[in-house]
Amino acid sequence: MTDASGPAARLAVAPGLSAAFLGKLLDTLREPAVRDLAWLLLSADLLRAQPPVGVLASPFDSPREADATVDWLRALDADPADLQRDLAATRITRLGRYAEWLLGWFLQHGPAAWLVAAGVPLRREGVTLGECDFLVQTRQGARLHWELAVKCYLHAGESRTQSAARLADYVGPNLKDRFDLKLAHVLNHQLPLSAREEFASVGYAGPWTPQMFIKGWLFYRAGETPADPVELDPSHGRGWWVTHNDWPDFAAAHAQTWRVLPRLEWLAPRRHESDAAGTRGEVDGVGSAFVDARTLAGQTSHLHGPTMVAAFVDDGAGNRIERSRGFIVPNEWPELAQAYARQPLGPQEQ
Repeated sequence: MTDASGPAARLAVAPGLSAAFLGKLLDTLREPAVRDLAWLLLSADLLRAQPPVGVLASPFDSPREADATVDWLRALDADPADLQRDLAATRITRLGRYAEWLLGWFLQHGPAAWLVAAGVPLRREGVTLGECDFLVQTRQGARLHWELAVKCYLHAGESRTQSAARLADYVGPNLKDRFDLKLAHVLNHQLPLSAREEFASVGYAGPWTPQMFIKGWLFYRAGETPADPVELDPSHGRGWWVTHNDWPDFAAAHAQTWRVLPRLEWLAPRRHESDAAGTRGEVDGVGSAFVDARTLAGQTSHLHGPTMVAAFVDDGAGNRIERSRGFIVPNEWPELAQAYARQPLGPQEQ
């Protein structure tokens, strides 16, 4: 067991150390699903706490549990057969479901809190009111209701002229999701589910303490650094976005090796071992091989929405390591995104 005063332990009480510690840990992990799980557990939250309702979840109740989890992740990476077998049986295609599955697997097999129930539906007179993502019990006996979300939003605000940073300026790639709307839904609908009168009938005696588990990446137009809205954790994961027209100049100054990232690779930074670096395939209709910037532009030019891509560098041992990630967006996307960001909230979203 790692010394409880070591860096993993300090991570549990000093979130600011998480990026450096997580980066070093990911340098030692090889199995993609283990890397994704480590990122899910140890990466910075997208949000600060939003009192009184929006309490942040932590997968660890103590520094000792943080250390034990790091040791457990390293052992799992050395022998991932059970994880690989169980994951292969799921046939998951959605990023959110993949993250839920990973967190659930950790709660069933890991050394910290344990799973009481997952995906608990709440109904009234046959109508589904919502679903609680996780009911969890810590080793100290606390009973928690976790709501998990993994989000990737692009900043669409006019950063040069805007006087106040707004969460509404962070929009989903396909302009069907917005960070302020998601947060309102979590705070006003999802977290209160376990406190509703109807919840007493689902068979899991409370009370449950609701907490939000919000992870992900936020992407900013290349070359722009707008101010963070007050709701954001300043240490959140960051990437960039560029239009198709701006791509050639940006890519030429950034990296020589690129790859489209399929949706299930949007969690941890990617690492490709030397014996797997030449793999080829088709994911979401886009070639997933390593290519140069010009080829990547051709692969994405026919797509109607933003495409996540990553830049890779060689680590000197023949492995390819993700340097950064971002989106290539259609040339008309920024104007459409700004219009979507300015749409007022409806009555049900207030």
